[in-house]
Amino acid sequence: MPTFFTQVFEDAQPVAPLGLLVMKGAEELGKKIDSYLVSWYNRDIGQKNAKFRKDTFIIESSCPRFTTGDAKGLIYESVRGYDLYILVDVGNYNVKYQMFQQENSMSPDDHYADLKRLIGAAGGKAERITVIMPTLYGGRQHRRNTRESLDCAQMLQELFAMGVSDIITFDAHDPRVQNAVPLMGFDNFFANYQIMKKIKQSFPELSLTKESLMAVSPDEGAMSRNIFYASVLGIELGMFYKRRDYATVMNGRNPIVAHEYIGQDPRGKNILVADDIIATGESVLRLCEELKMRGANQIFLITTYALFTEGIEKFDKAYQDGLFDAVISTNLTYVREDLLQAEWFKCADVSKYIAYIISSCNQNKSVSPLLNSADRIHELIDGTRG
Repeated sequence: MPTFFTQVFEDAQPVAPLGLLVMKGAEELGKKIDSYLVSWYNRDIGQKNAKFRKDTFIIESSCPRFTTGDAKGLIYESVRGYDLYILVDVGNYNVKYQMFQQENSMSPDDHYADLKRLIGAAGGKAERITVIMPTLYGGRQHRRNTRESLDCAQMLQELFAMGVSDIITFDAHDPRVQNAVPLMGFDNFFANYQIMKKIKQSFPELSLTKESLMAVSPDEGAMSRNIFYASVLGIELGMFYKRRDYATVMNGRNPIVAHEYIGQDPRGKNILVADDIIATGESVLRLCEELKMRGANQIFLITTYALFTEGIEKFDKAYQDGLFDAVISTNLTYVREDLLQAEWFKCADVSKYIAYIISSCNQNKSVSPLLNSADRIHELIDGTRG
Protein backbone atom coordinates (compact mmCIF):
# COMPACT_ATOMS: atom_id res chain seq x y z
CA MET A 1 0.00 0.00 0.00
CA PRO A 2 1.43 3.44 -0.89
CA THR A 3 2.99 5.31 2.00
CA PHE A 4 0.77 8.30 1.32
CA PHE A 5 -2.33 6.29 2.22
CA THR A 6 -1.11 4.28 5.20
CA GLN A 7 -2.81 6.82 7.49
CA VAL A 8 -6.18 5.52 6.24
CA PHE A 9 -5.67 2.32 8.23
CA GLU A 10 -3.75 3.65 11.21
CA ASP A 11 -5.84 2.91 14.32
CA ALA A 12 -8.57 1.78 11.94
CA GLN A 13 -12.04 1.59 13.44
CA PRO A 14 -15.13 1.63 11.20
CA VAL A 15 -18.08 3.59 12.59
CA ALA A 16 -20.47 0.88 11.35
CA PRO A 17 -20.38 -2.29 9.23
CA LEU A 18 -19.64 -1.39 5.61
CA GLY A 19 -22.10 -2.21 2.85
CA LEU A 20 -21.88 -1.53 -0.88
CA LEU A 21 -24.88 -1.46 -3.20
CA VAL A 22 -23.73 -1.65 -6.81
CA MET A 23 -26.43 -0.61 -9.24
CA LYS A 24 -26.95 -2.07 -12.67
CA GLY A 25 -24.43 -0.61 -15.09
CA ALA A 26 -21.75 -0.04 -12.46
CA GLU A 27 -20.92 -3.70 -11.81
CA GLU A 28 -17.44 -3.74 -13.34
CA LEU A 29 -16.23 -0.73 -11.36
CA GLY A 30 -18.03 -1.97 -8.25
CA LYS A 31 -16.29 -5.37 -8.32
CA LYS A 32 -12.87 -3.71 -8.54
CA ILE A 33 -13.67 -1.42 -5.61
CA ASP A 34 -14.96 -4.36 -3.58
CA SER A 35 -11.80 -6.37 -4.29
CA TYR A 36 -9.62 -3.64 -2.76
CA LEU A 37 -11.91 -3.21 0.24
CA VAL A 38 -12.01 -6.94 1.01
CA SER A 39 -8.21 -7.18 0.83
CA TRP A 40 -7.60 -4.15 3.07
CA TYR A 41 -10.32 -4.78 5.64
CA ASN A 42 -9.49 -8.46 6.09
CA ARG A 43 -5.81 -7.64 6.54
CA ASP A 44 -5.83 -4.37 8.49
CA ILE A 45 -9.17 -4.32 10.34
CA GLY A 46 -10.44 -7.90 10.40
CA GLN A 47 -7.40 -9.05 12.36
CA LYS A 48 -8.59 -6.94 15.31
CA ASN A 49 -12.34 -7.37 14.91
CA ALA A 50 -13.67 -10.44 13.12
CA LYS A 51 -17.09 -8.87 12.46
CA PHE A 52 -15.51 -6.62 9.84
CA ARG A 53 -14.06 -9.54 7.86
CA LYS A 54 -16.01 -10.17 4.67
CA ASP A 55 -15.72 -12.16 1.46
CA THR A 56 -17.51 -9.27 -0.22
CA PHE A 57 -18.99 -5.96 0.90
CA ILE A 58 -21.44 -5.94 -2.00
CA ILE A 59 -25.01 -6.41 -0.80
CA GLU A 60 -27.16 -8.01 -3.48
CA SER A 61 -29.87 -5.75 -4.86
CA SER A 62 -31.88 -5.23 -8.03
CA CYS A 63 -34.55 -3.10 -9.68
CA PRO A 64 -36.70 -5.56 -11.66
CA ARG A 65 -39.27 -4.22 -14.10
CA PHE A 66 -42.75 -5.34 -15.01
CA THR A 67 -43.65 -5.70 -18.68
CA THR A 68 -45.25 -2.25 -18.53
CA GLY A 69 -41.88 -0.70 -17.65
CA ASP A 70 -42.74 -0.04 -14.01
CA ALA A 71 -39.98 -1.02 -11.59
CA LYS A 72 -39.30 -1.59 -7.91
CA GLY A 73 -36.18 -1.64 -5.75
CA LEU A 74 -35.17 -4.81 -3.89
CA ILE A 75 -32.38 -5.35 -1.34
CA TYR A 76 -31.89 -9.05 -0.54
CA GLU A 77 -30.08 -8.69 2.80
CA SER A 78 -30.56 -6.64 5.95
CA VAL A 79 -28.92 -3.20 5.91
CA ARG A 80 -29.94 -2.27 9.44
CA GLY A 81 -27.12 -0.34 11.10
CA TYR A 82 -24.91 -0.39 7.99
CA ASP A 83 -22.74 2.39 6.67
CA LEU A 84 -24.20 2.06 3.18
CA TYR A 85 -22.55 3.24 -0.06
CA ILE A 86 -24.58 3.16 -3.28
CA LEU A 87 -22.60 3.20 -6.52
CA VAL A 88 -24.56 4.44 -9.54
CA ASP A 89 -23.51 5.26 -13.12
CA VAL A 90 -26.30 7.47 -14.45
CA GLY A 91 -24.47 7.77 -17.77
CA ASN A 92 -24.49 4.07 -18.70
CA TYR A 93 -26.74 3.94 -21.73
CA ASN A 94 -25.72 0.34 -22.46
CA VAL A 95 -28.11 -1.06 -19.83
CA LYS A 96 -31.28 -2.35 -21.48
CA TYR A 97 -34.78 -3.21 -20.27
CA GLN A 98 -37.97 -4.53 -21.86
CA MET A 99 -41.15 -2.47 -22.05
CA PHE A 100 -44.20 -3.66 -24.02
CA GLN A 101 -41.90 -6.10 -25.87
CA GLN A 102 -39.57 -3.30 -26.91
CA GLU A 103 -35.96 -2.98 -25.79
CA ASN A 104 -35.03 0.37 -24.32
CA SER A 105 -31.71 1.82 -23.21
CA MET A 106 -31.69 3.19 -19.68
CA SER A 107 -31.43 6.98 -19.63
CA PRO A 108 -30.02 9.06 -16.77
CA ASP A 109 -33.64 9.51 -15.64
CA ASP A 110 -34.08 5.71 -15.38
CA HIS A 111 -30.86 5.25 -13.40
CA TYR A 112 -31.79 8.07 -11.03
CA ALA A 113 -35.28 6.63 -10.49
CA ASP A 114 -33.73 3.24 -9.64
CA LEU A 115 -31.37 4.94 -7.19
CA LYS A 116 -34.34 6.41 -5.33
CA ARG A 117 -36.01 3.00 -5.36
CA LEU A 118 -33.04 1.37 -3.60
CA ILE A 119 -32.86 4.18 -1.05
CA GLY A 120 -36.56 3.59 -0.43
CA ALA A 121 -35.97 -0.16 -0.13
CA ALA A 122 -33.44 0.50 2.66
CA GLY A 123 -36.41 1.87 4.60
CA GLY A 124 -34.38 4.28 6.70
CA LYS A 125 -32.73 1.38 8.55
CA ALA A 126 -29.14 2.07 7.47
CA GLU A 127 -26.89 3.94 9.89
CA ARG A 128 -25.80 6.24 7.07
CA ILE A 129 -26.30 6.38 3.30
CA THR A 130 -23.69 7.80 0.94
CA VAL A 131 -24.31 7.98 -2.82
CA ILE A 132 -21.27 7.60 -5.09
CA MET A 133 -22.38 9.24 -8.32
CA PRO A 134 -19.22 9.94 -10.38
CA THR A 135 -21.11 11.84 -13.08
CA LEU A 136 -23.83 13.94 -11.50
CA TYR A 137 -27.39 13.46 -12.68
CA GLY A 138 -28.39 16.72 -14.39
CA GLY A 139 -24.87 18.02 -13.85
CA ARG A 140 -24.89 20.00 -17.09
CA GLN A 141 -28.24 21.58 -16.19
CA HIS A 142 -26.80 23.30 -13.15
CA ARG A 143 -27.94 26.91 -13.56
CA ARG A 144 -30.95 28.86 -14.76
CA ASN A 145 -30.69 31.36 -17.59
CA THR A 146 -34.37 31.66 -18.55
CA ARG A 147 -37.51 29.72 -17.57
CA GLU A 148 -35.84 26.34 -17.26
CA SER A 149 -35.45 23.54 -14.76
CA LEU A 150 -32.62 23.15 -12.26
CA ASP A 151 -32.29 19.37 -12.51
CA CYS A 152 -29.07 18.85 -10.57
CA ALA A 153 -30.09 21.07 -7.64
CA GLN A 154 -33.49 19.37 -7.48
CA MET A 155 -31.83 15.94 -7.48
CA LEU A 156 -29.59 16.90 -4.55
CA GLN A 157 -32.53 18.22 -2.56
CA GLU A 158 -34.54 15.06 -3.21
CA LEU A 159 -31.70 12.80 -2.03
CA PHE A 160 -31.19 14.93 1.07
CA ALA A 161 -34.91 14.67 1.89
CA MET A 162 -34.67 10.86 1.51
CA GLY A 163 -31.93 10.67 4.15
CA VAL A 164 -28.74 10.63 2.07
CA SER A 165 -25.96 12.13 4.18
CA ASP A 166 -23.26 12.59 1.54
CA ILE A 167 -22.69 12.70 -2.21
CA ILE A 168 -19.33 11.60 -3.63
CA THR A 169 -18.73 12.77 -7.19
CA PHE A 170 -15.83 13.39 -9.56
CA ASP A 171 -15.02 16.53 -11.53
CA ALA A 172 -18.47 18.07 -11.20
CA HIS A 173 -19.34 20.27 -14.18
CA ASP A 174 -20.04 23.09 -11.70
CA PRO A 175 -19.44 22.16 -8.04
CA ARG A 176 -21.28 25.30 -6.91
CA VAL A 177 -24.47 23.30 -7.34
CA GLN A 178 -23.76 21.95 -3.83
CA ASN A 179 -25.10 25.26 -2.53
CA ALA A 180 -28.55 23.77 -3.10
CA VAL A 181 -27.98 21.43 -0.11
CA PRO A 182 -25.81 23.30 2.42
CA LEU A 183 -26.47 20.72 5.16
CA MET A 184 -25.59 17.64 3.09
CA GLY A 185 -22.03 16.48 2.47
CA PHE A 186 -20.76 17.00 -1.07
CA ASP A 187 -17.26 15.78 -1.90
CA ASN A 188 -15.95 16.56 -5.38
CA PHE A 189 -12.84 14.53 -6.21
CA PHE A 190 -10.54 14.64 -9.23
CA ALA A 191 -8.68 11.80 -10.97
CA ASN A 192 -5.67 14.01 -11.81
CA TYR A 193 -3.11 11.63 -10.30
CA GLN A 194 -4.57 8.55 -11.99
CA ILE A 195 -4.61 10.35 -15.35
CA MET A 196 -1.01 11.58 -15.01
CA LYS A 197 0.05 8.08 -14.00
CA LYS A 198 -1.58 6.69 -17.15
CA ILE A 199 0.17 9.31 -19.31
CA LYS A 200 3.53 8.42 -17.81
CA GLN A 201 2.92 4.68 -18.32
CA SER A 202 1.70 5.11 -21.89
CA PHE A 203 4.18 7.80 -23.00
CA PRO A 204 7.37 7.37 -20.92
CA GLU A 205 9.34 9.41 -23.45
CA LEU A 206 7.13 12.50 -23.01
CA SER A 207 9.09 15.35 -21.41
CA LEU A 208 7.12 17.19 -18.71
CA THR A 209 9.32 20.29 -18.68
CA LYS A 210 8.35 23.90 -19.28
CA GLU A 211 10.53 23.99 -22.39
CA SER A 212 8.61 21.25 -24.21
CA LEU A 213 5.11 21.10 -22.68
CA MET A 214 2.24 23.48 -22.06
CA ALA A 215 -1.41 23.29 -21.00
CA VAL A 216 -4.20 24.77 -23.10
CA SER A 217 -7.75 25.21 -21.83
CA PRO A 218 -10.45 24.48 -24.44
CA ASP A 219 -12.68 27.23 -22.98
CA GLU A 220 -13.12 29.46 -19.96
CA GLY A 221 -15.20 26.83 -18.13
CA ALA A 222 -12.28 24.37 -18.12
CA MET A 223 -9.71 26.93 -17.01
CA SER A 224 -9.43 25.72 -13.42
CA ARG A 225 -8.63 22.16 -14.57
CA ASN A 226 -5.85 23.35 -16.85
CA ILE A 227 -4.52 25.82 -14.28
CA PHE A 228 -4.07 22.84 -11.96
CA TYR A 229 -1.90 20.94 -14.46
CA ALA A 230 0.04 24.07 -15.37
CA SER A 231 0.70 24.86 -11.70
CA VAL A 232 1.66 21.34 -10.63
CA LEU A 233 3.89 20.72 -13.65
CA GLY A 234 5.28 24.26 -13.76
CA ILE A 235 4.43 24.79 -17.42
CA GLU A 236 2.94 27.63 -19.49
CA LEU A 237 -0.82 28.05 -19.95
CA GLY A 238 -2.96 29.13 -22.89
CA MET A 239 -6.71 29.33 -23.44
CA PHE A 240 -9.29 29.24 -26.20
CA TYR A 241 -12.61 30.92 -25.76
CA LYS A 242 -15.65 29.94 -27.78
CA ARG A 243 -17.38 32.66 -29.77
CA ARG A 244 -20.98 31.46 -30.06
CA ASP A 245 -24.01 32.43 -32.09
CA TYR A 246 -26.47 33.28 -29.32
CA ALA A 247 -29.25 33.95 -31.83
CA THR A 248 -29.35 30.27 -32.81
CA VAL A 249 -30.03 27.09 -30.80
CA MET A 250 -28.98 23.70 -32.18
CA ASN A 251 -29.32 20.46 -30.20
CA GLY A 252 -30.08 22.48 -27.08
CA ARG A 253 -27.05 24.77 -27.28
CA ASN A 254 -25.73 27.81 -29.10
CA PRO A 255 -23.40 26.78 -31.95
CA ILE A 256 -19.73 27.78 -31.83
CA VAL A 257 -18.74 30.31 -34.49
CA ALA A 258 -14.99 30.36 -33.83
CA HIS A 259 -12.28 29.46 -31.29
CA GLU A 260 -10.16 32.45 -30.29
CA TYR A 261 -6.75 31.82 -28.67
CA ILE A 262 -5.13 33.73 -25.82
CA GLY A 263 -1.74 32.96 -24.27
CA GLN A 264 1.74 31.62 -24.89
CA ASP A 265 2.65 30.59 -28.44
CA PRO A 266 2.16 26.80 -28.71
CA ARG A 267 4.58 26.45 -31.65
CA GLY A 268 6.87 23.44 -31.19
CA LYS A 269 5.29 22.49 -27.85
CA ASN A 270 3.54 19.33 -26.76
CA ILE A 271 0.07 20.20 -25.46
CA LEU A 272 -2.16 18.96 -22.63
CA VAL A 273 -5.84 19.85 -23.08
CA ALA A 274 -8.01 19.04 -20.04
CA ASP A 275 -11.81 19.13 -19.74
CA ASP A 276 -14.47 17.31 -17.75
CA ILE A 277 -16.21 15.59 -20.69
CA ILE A 278 -15.90 14.83 -24.37
CA ALA A 279 -19.48 14.60 -25.70
CA THR A 280 -19.77 14.94 -29.48
CA GLY A 281 -16.09 15.89 -29.71
CA GLU A 282 -16.62 18.48 -32.44
CA SER A 283 -15.26 21.43 -30.47
CA VAL A 284 -12.18 19.60 -29.19
CA LEU A 285 -11.26 18.39 -32.69
CA ARG A 286 -11.65 21.93 -33.99
CA LEU A 287 -9.36 23.02 -31.16
CA CYS A 288 -6.78 20.44 -32.28
CA GLU A 289 -6.93 21.86 -35.80
CA GLU A 290 -6.35 25.36 -34.43
CA LEU A 291 -3.38 24.19 -32.35
CA LYS A 292 -1.82 22.35 -35.29
CA MET A 293 -2.23 25.47 -37.43
CA ARG A 294 -0.30 27.34 -34.73
CA GLY A 295 2.53 24.82 -34.92
CA ALA A 296 1.79 22.59 -31.93
CA ASN A 297 3.58 19.25 -31.74
CA GLN A 298 1.91 16.34 -29.89
CA ILE A 299 -1.58 16.91 -28.44
CA PHE A 300 -2.93 14.90 -25.49
CA LEU A 301 -6.63 15.26 -24.69
CA ILE A 302 -7.42 14.69 -21.00
CA THR A 303 -11.01 14.14 -19.90
CA THR A 304 -12.73 12.60 -16.89
CA TYR A 305 -15.68 11.33 -18.93
CA ALA A 306 -15.16 10.06 -22.47
CA LEU A 307 -18.78 9.92 -23.68
CA PHE A 308 -18.41 10.14 -27.48
CA THR A 309 -22.16 10.54 -27.95
CA GLU A 310 -21.83 10.51 -31.76
CA GLY A 311 -19.41 7.60 -32.03
CA ILE A 312 -15.63 7.53 -32.46
CA GLU A 313 -15.32 7.48 -36.26
CA LYS A 314 -14.41 11.16 -36.52
CA PHE A 315 -11.72 10.65 -33.85
CA ASP A 316 -10.33 7.64 -35.72
CA LYS A 317 -9.97 9.82 -38.81
CA ALA A 318 -8.51 12.75 -36.86
CA TYR A 319 -5.95 10.44 -35.25
CA GLN A 320 -4.95 9.03 -38.65
CA ASP A 321 -4.62 12.62 -39.91
CA GLY A 322 -2.28 13.42 -37.00
CA LEU A 323 -4.54 15.97 -35.29
CA PHE A 324 -3.99 14.46 -31.82
CA ASP A 325 -1.93 11.73 -30.20
CA ALA A 326 -4.13 10.32 -27.43
CA VAL A 327 -7.31 10.69 -25.39
CA ILE A 328 -6.73 9.84 -21.72
CA SER A 329 -9.87 9.27 -19.66
CA THR A 330 -11.19 7.22 -16.72
CA ASN A 331 -13.50 4.28 -16.03
CA LEU A 332 -15.79 6.41 -13.84
CA THR A 333 -18.59 5.96 -16.36
CA TYR A 334 -19.36 3.37 -19.03
CA VAL A 335 -16.69 3.13 -21.74
CA ARG A 336 -17.90 1.63 -25.00
CA GLU A 337 -16.05 -1.45 -26.27
CA ASP A 338 -14.88 0.06 -29.58
CA LEU A 339 -13.40 2.96 -27.64
CA LEU A 340 -11.46 0.61 -25.37
CA GLN A 341 -10.02 -1.04 -28.48
CA ALA A 342 -9.01 2.24 -30.13
CA GLU A 343 -5.25 2.70 -30.48
CA TRP A 344 -5.47 6.34 -29.37
CA PHE A 345 -7.54 5.77 -26.21
CA LYS A 346 -5.96 5.25 -22.77
CA CYS A 347 -8.17 4.43 -19.76
CA ALA A 348 -7.07 5.25 -16.21
CA ASP A 349 -8.51 2.97 -13.50
CA VAL A 350 -9.98 4.95 -10.57
CA SER A 351 -11.33 1.99 -8.56
CA LYS A 352 -8.49 1.98 -6.02
CA TYR A 353 -8.95 5.69 -5.40
CA ILE A 354 -12.68 5.22 -4.74
CA ALA A 355 -11.90 2.34 -2.37
CA TYR A 356 -9.61 4.65 -0.35
CA ILE A 357 -12.34 7.28 -0.22
CA ILE A 358 -14.88 4.75 1.05
CA SER A 359 -12.41 3.43 3.65
CA SER A 360 -11.71 6.94 4.95
CA CYS A 361 -15.39 7.84 5.17
CA ASN A 362 -16.28 4.53 6.82
CA GLN A 363 -13.84 5.40 9.61
CA ASN A 364 -14.90 9.07 9.81
CA LYS A 365 -11.40 10.13 8.77
CA SER A 366 -10.68 13.29 6.84
CA VAL A 367 -10.72 13.01 3.06
CA SER A 368 -8.71 16.22 2.64
CA PRO A 369 -5.46 14.32 1.84
CA LEU A 370 -7.34 12.47 -0.92
CA LEU A 371 -8.60 15.71 -2.45
CA ASN A 372 -5.10 17.08 -3.02
CA SER A 373 -3.13 15.09 -5.58
CA ALA A 374 -0.34 17.62 -6.18
CA ASP A 375 2.19 15.90 -3.89
CA ARG A 376 1.55 12.49 -5.44
CA ILE A 377 1.91 13.89 -8.95
CA HIS A 378 5.24 15.49 -7.98
CA GLU A 379 6.46 12.13 -6.66
CA LEU A 380 5.25 10.46 -9.85
CA ILE A 381 7.08 12.79 -12.25
CA ASP A 382 10.28 13.34 -10.28
CA GLY A 383 12.01 10.66 -12.27
CA THR A 384 10.98 12.23 -15.59
CA ARG A 385 12.50 15.65 -15.02
CA GLY A 386 16.04 16.76 -15.72
